Amino acid sequence: MSLVAETKKPHALLIPFPTQGHINPFLKLAKILHNKGFYITFVNTEFNHKRLLKSIGPNIVNGLSDFNFETIPDGLPTTNMDATQNIPDLCDSTRNHCLAPFCDLISKLNDPPVTCIISDGVMSFTIKASQQFGLPNILFWAHSACVFMVYKECKNLMERVLAPLKDASYLTNEHLDTIIDWIPGMKNITLRDLPGIFHTTDPNDLVLNFVAEQIEAASKASAIILPTFDALESDVLNELSTMFPKLYTIGPLELFHDQISENNGFESIKCNLWKEESECLKWLDSQEPNSVLYVNFGSVINMRHNQLVELAWGLANSKKKFLWVIRPDIVKDGSETLLVPQEIVEETKDRGLMVGWCPQEKVLKHKAVGGFLSHCGWNSTIESISNGVPLICCPFFNDQILNCKYIWSEWKFGMVMDSDNVTRDEVEKLVVELIEGEKGKEIRRKAIEWKKMAIEATNVDGSSSLNLEKLVSEVLLFKS
Repeated sequence: MSLVAETKKPHALLIPFPTQGHINPFLKLAKILHNKGFYITFVNTEFNHKRLLKSIGPNIVNGLSDFNFETIPDGLPTTNMDATQNIPDLCDSTRNHCLAPFCDLISKLNDPPVTCIISDGVMSFTIKASQQFGLPNILFWAHSACVFMVYKECKNLMERVLAPLKDASYLTNEHLDTIIDWIPGMKNITLRDLPGIFHTTDPNDLVLNFVAEQIEAASKASAIILPTFDALESDVLNELSTMFPKLYTIGPLELFHDQISENNGFESIKCNLWKEESECLKWLDSQEPNSVLYVNFGSVINMRHNQLVELAWGLANSKKKFLWVIRPDIVKDGSETLLVPQEIVEETKDRGLMVGWCPQEKVLKHKAVGGFLSHCGWNSTIESISNGVPLICCPFFNDQILNCKYIWSEWKFGMVMDSDNVTRDEVEKLVVELIEGEKGKEIRRKAIEWKKMAIEATNVDGSSSLNLEKLVSEVLLFKS
């Protein structure tokens, strides 16, 4: 139901960091706010908008006059249109080149005028724009509360000489086992568990210093949004709420999105940078309940070719059914050879399906999916929780490492695989255990428990539902 009077339609301007994993939750939030009566302008970079037109076609909004897409340049030269841009380059470029075109865009949007800005936590240049135009600026950090808290302690970690690491030997000696017992709301954490940016040995590491700079800006925001829910991360959220009084947990966004009527034209509004191969859903329809392992390493991860081959042999040797998303750019060495050896393709053709991209939320909802081998990005993690799907965790870098730690150690709905040393034997063992073993049954039960709590949070009078209403009334519609 709309919380907004139609006579004075507010205009929310949303701008995510220009990668698929940040665009997805922003688009969900945009649809939720539109359903509450907001006029929406969604800002992509020119590069990503061209990718959208390539993957989806020109009819992105399907005639919705009050839901529009705009673009700004990212300041980078055009590269491979089928690959995510280099993340450090994006961090540096958005910080240095996006403010002026973003301000020009705000000036142009007068019918109706912009009334609030919701920007990515790592796009804090928008705070200067909001101050210039006298608008509330809400920073949406597309991470778990635990990761946000660790980022909050970035400067503290650097002052304690825990990051960056002194030299490469600190990656292999016992230094990473140093216990970190002073981060508020977090326990049983070591330096090894922290996001990968803290494992750099370069004092001038661009991403580490970028995050430190961006988190400093959080105190200047009108409010902070986190896509999590209170029951999941209560200890950390209790601490964060004392640091950021205007902090709103409004997750899982997927469950709010599911509550919106399908007859509002939203089905056509997508932001997939790769073309979805939705025929995989028909393949899943023909499989038994809980019999298929879904494998997807997200939109950014690159693997070595030998890692992918070992993974492929492990899946093949497990004799279990699998749906595997293999992006065109997943192998980072640029090899032109066939990614998966032909003998594996032939050996698994009756029980495996490999696609370039897929509608992940629909896949995770499917009754045939019995588990998810994931990199543990936050979108994949919270979507697994929303659907009660247990995980095999294979984190590669950054926030995925801490998410993985919480999944197996605190939330207990996943098992861990070593991404640095992927072996076919370990893959086979974990897949068989997840699909048919006792440990698999145990973590599946735990995943279903978390699903129930996520649903409670997004039901009427649930914590996330109440927070969403407060966000709208206390911040997005607030008149100073």
